Amino acid sequence: MNNSIKVKVFPKFTKGYKEGYPLILKERMEKWPKEIQEGDIVDLIDTNGHFIARGYHGKQNKGDGWLFTWDKKVELDETFFTNLITAAMEKRQFLFADESTNAFRIFNGEGDGFGGFTADYYDGFLVIQWYSVSVYSFQKMILEIFLSLPEIKGIYEKRRFQEDKQDDFVAGKEATFPLIIKENGINYATYLDDGWMTGIFLDQRDVRRRISEDYAVSKNVLNTFSYTGAFSVAALFGGASKTTSVDVAGRSLSKTKEQLEVNGLDPSEQAIIVEDVFHYFKYAARKQLTFDLVVVDPPSFARTKKVTFRAAKDYPAMLREIIDITAPNGTIIASTNYAGFGMKAFKKLIAEAFQTSDRTYKIVETHSLPADFTVNKNFPEGNYLKVLFLTLDI
Repeated sequence: MNNSIKVKVFPKFTKGYKEGYPLILKERMEKWPKEIQEGDIVDLIDTNGHFIARGYHGKQNKGDGWLFTWDKKVELDETFFTNLITAAMEKRQFLFADESTNAFRIFNGEGDGFGGFTADYYDGFLVIQWYSVSVYSFQKMILEIFLSLPEIKGIYEKRRFQEDKQDDFVAGKEATFPLIIKENGINYATYLDDGWMTGIFLDQRDVRRRISEDYAVSKNVLNTFSYTGAFSVAALFGGASKTTSVDVAGRSLSKTKEQLEVNGLDPSEQAIIVEDVFHYFKYAARKQLTFDLVVVDPPSFARTKKVTFRAAKDYPAMLREIIDITAPNGTIIASTNYAGFGMKAFKKLIAEAFQTSDRTYKIVETHSLPADFTVNKNFPEGNYLKVLFLTLDI
């Protein structure tokens, strides 16, 4: 590969890159080439001019590209991608063999050796998300490899590098919507061609399983930032006596009803509320409502007409309001997908929320990304999901 651009790494970052840190950040380079273009192959070198690793330049929200090999002989060709995707599929065979679940991630970017795209499996259909113009240049090759696999019927894609919501059917057979998938034996209605989200966040599979297994029986459950009500459905399968799902998005009402109905559950027996969640907290406190189990999984950033929420700053204040409406000996499932801090910092935010409360808590379970969301051990920020199960004493 003679057309690669050589870029020298500042000495203090050399060790990290040599050990496998995969994200290219131009501020870590002595001089970032002005002539570099999207998709250009980049060879990182140390101060002595020795090869460190090879990657591609692709500007996206995390950085300036991804390294894909620490072997100078490796080239970015069909063989490379075939080997990569084959290895990723082999890692997920335990899920393909699980008759109770047919939706999961089969390629997780840098966690599977090539940052910039992910692929999620929905009962034979793929959703590929592309995060930069440059990674999209490999689209044709990658699609052909996936389509050659017997497990794949058809492929949809979402081009995250475009400002407007782009999602298209691109190859194979088209799915019929709603596409009903199974997760832990529960049905969920999904739409692969309807905006950035499909109807379920696959990275919360283990959390939903734990709710249905051990935390919901006979409980009055509040599901906040409920989206399509997936946590509520899991709670009902676990024996919850009642669920209340709250989300500001208007379509959450019809979407949550649909998720209940595809499982033979009656939506009229559950509370589905379209309202700013932060307003609902105040309403519940005013009415002295309490819940045995509260699930809170807010976006990293949210803005409604009167409230702006930033997980890094506002999580403790939000949690204080939840503490006030959690029943004696109740459980709070606190979750965040904010990648700007790790589990240790998240636990500190939880502790901060309880500082002004006379209630105490115990962390009884800790969850991060499930096994199919493979994480590169040299890139811990890729393990963005943090979930704590908190039991309150009184």
